[in-house]
Amino acid sequence: MEILQIIGVALVATFLSLILKEQKPNFAFLLIVFTGCAIFLFLVDQIYLIINMVENLAAKANVNLVYVETILKIIGIAYIAEFAAQITKDAGQGSIASKIELGGKILILATAIPILTVLIETIIQLIPG
Repeated sequence: MEILQIIGVALVATFLSLILKEQKPNFAFLLIVFTGCAIFLFLVDQIYLIINMVENLAAKANVNLVYVETILKIIGIAYIAEFAAQITKDAGQGSIASKIELGGKILILATAIPILTVLIETIIQLIPG
C-alpha cells in the first residue's frame, strides 16, 4: 500500500515541522518543501505507467496522439501549478499562490486551443445549413 507510505512520510514531516517551527521556522519550511518533492518523486513511476497506459489506449482506439499529448500536458500543468501554489501558500504568500494558479489556468487554456479549435470545427460541420 503505497498510500500508507506517503501518509507515513507526510505525517512524520508534519510533526517534525511543528516542532521545528518554534525554533527554526526556515528549516520547518524547507522540510515541508523537501517532503513534497520527495512524495512527488516517489510517484514518478506511477505517473509514467499512467502516461504509458493512456498512450497505448489512444493508439488502440486510433486517436491522434497529438490530442492525447495535449491533454497530458494540460494535466501536468494543472498538477504542477497546484503543487507550486500550495508550497507558496505554506510560505504565507497567498497572493503569489493566486498568481501561480491564474498562470496555470491561462497556460491550460493556451495549450487547449488546438483541441478546442478542432472541436468547434467538428460541431460546425455537424450543423446543417
